[in-house]
Amino acid sequence: MRLSTIGLVQLLNDNLTMSSCDEIKTDIQLFVNRLDSVESVLPYEYDVFDFCKDDKELRPSENLGQVLFGERIESSPYKFKFKEDVKCSRVCLPKTYKQGNKDDIAKLDFLKMGMQLNYQHHWIIDNMPVTWCYDVEDGQKYCNPGFPIGCLVAGDGRAKDACVINSEFNKKNTFYVFNHVDIKIKYHSGEKEGWTGARLVAATLEPKSIKHADEDHPNCDGGNPMEVPADFNADVSIVYTYAVTFEQDNTIKWASRWDYILVSMPHTNIQWFSIMNSLVIVLFLSGMVAMIMLRTLHKDIARYNQVDQEDAQEESGWKQVHGDVFRPPRKGMLLSVFLGQGTQIFIMTFITLFLACLGFLSPANRGALMTCAVVLWVLLGTPAGYVSARLYKTFGGEKWKTNVLLTALLCPGIVFADFFLMNLILWGEGSSAAIPFGTLVAILALWFGISVPLTFVGAYFGFKKPAIEQPVRTNQIPRQIPEQSFFTKPIPGIVMGGILPFGCIFIQLFFILNSIWSHQMYYMFGFLFLVFIILLITCSEATILLCYFHLCAEDYHWWWRSFLTSGFTAVYLFIYAVHYFFSKLQIIGMASTILYFGYTMIMVLIFFLFTGTIGFFACFWFVNKIYSVVKVD
Repeated sequence: MRLSTIGLVQLLNDNLTMSSCDEIKTDIQLFVNRLDSVESVLPYEYDVFDFCKDDKELRPSENLGQVLFGERIESSPYKFKFKEDVKCSRVCLPKTYKQGNKDDIAKLDFLKMGMQLNYQHHWIIDNMPVTWCYDVEDGQKYCNPGFPIGCLVAGDGRAKDACVINSEFNKKNTFYVFNHVDIKIKYHSGEKEGWTGARLVAATLEPKSIKHADEDHPNCDGGNPMEVPADFNADVSIVYTYAVTFEQDNTIKWASRWDYILVSMPHTNIQWFSIMNSLVIVLFLSGMVAMIMLRTLHKDIARYNQVDQEDAQEESGWKQVHGDVFRPPRKGMLLSVFLGQGTQIFIMTFITLFLACLGFLSPANRGALMTCAVVLWVLLGTPAGYVSARLYKTFGGEKWKTNVLLTALLCPGIVFADFFLMNLILWGEGSSAAIPFGTLVAILALWFGISVPLTFVGAYFGFKKPAIEQPVRTNQIPRQIPEQSFFTKPIPGIVMGGILPFGCIFIQLFFILNSIWSHQMYYMFGFLFLVFIILLITCSEATILLCYFHLCAEDYHWWWRSFLTSGFTAVYLFIYAVHYFFSKLQIIGMASTILYFGYTMIMVLIFFLFTGTIGFFACFWFVNKIYSVVKVD
């Protein structure tokens, strides 16, 4: 889905908007967000680096999602007047680093670390990310919603990161600071459209490295680049400057003003190819399941009801276990808890993606996606408690107190413990992504104050209802399961069950991981919702197919197997995340590695509960359907 809906949503909810058709404002404030890097999971606030700072620092109110994502937006010293071009202006007093001063040495070393790890600025004007667009090979233009602090030419003369775009960056073992930016702001005028004022519709910049000869009267029209030797053997002085130009462009509408950011994101063709590939898999599985259902409900039933059953014995294995197929599973308590939590996650995901498709949770509404997901999860404790209690009662369980406590605390507790440990690492590293203590208390209050009581309410109604009625009676003595072939044994079947669902999502998964770890903007919620529906169908059909084969082999232990068959997709997700870490990312450092795999484990657990629940309920429906027509004397 393109971003054309984002502008419409911004008209209703835009907490950083500085221009409006009702109230004309000439002051333009540039905001700065946290700095991040593809080589480190640790983001840092703008103030941590020794940049020019705003004397009257303003921080827009942050929602829960922004805090959880570690966004730290604050005002900057870059302030402009609308339609007043600036050729070359100094931002603040020169930043001077004395060779013998320990504080100066620490500040400069931290700045060098940021350049070495390619940390990126993220600036915001009128709630739009300020993008850096540059030409790449094949005449294409790449736009990045951030720009680097600087770059490094290594001791062997190899230019790293942004240093490759300028041939003047050629001195070995030298850092080059981007201390100047040329900012271009485009606006849509309302003079000829019946409304007063103008709206900002695009903001781009070009970073430059300039060594200013006269620090009091800087000249931004060229000169030598701003060099910082890797060895601190002389005093260093850095002057930060900027230039700004305004350009009228009435071709860009307010509702589509984010579209310029998508210039370098031609992923639509890849997405359609992925979806067509997934649809072929879904059609194949649908045909297989339809054929099985037709045979089951017509030919097999007809043969089963005939007097001569010897010829149909081989094809009627699933009917031989009708007296054991609804025998309660082992560890029924744990299974019911997983299914309750999986139901909660499924409903939360569906509603969140649906709202995102409508544009209400677009990137323009910063943190809205995470806020919506957390609030929905908290409010959906009732379905979790109800499903868990109802299934546990169906399994014949009697420890209802333990069941409801585990439903409310087990999986959320694992996620919170992992999250808290990752937060301790972020605190220790001084990262801006560390969640404040007050926010952690607020999350615990939402969990224990709202989610847990709602889970108890759902469990009350679940236990109050009678157990789910089974279509056939269960025998007192369990039937012996015959020797199974390799493909009908539990582990091979479970391993095979996750391949097809993962094959439907792995391309979309690549873009999601890019958005999380490579700091790219994710906007394709329409594609994501379509893939979500395909994943539901694929998990359901693959589980039904394998469940039927196992029942035909007279193995009636389908409860856990149906959950694990589709849930094993999460294992493939983890394997892909490991591959992505070693092949796509350049993350270095023990802290960043631990953070990556710590957060990945949270994703894997949530995905395991989500896919496992889908497969279980699909198989539960299928088994009830086919055994409801079996005639038992």
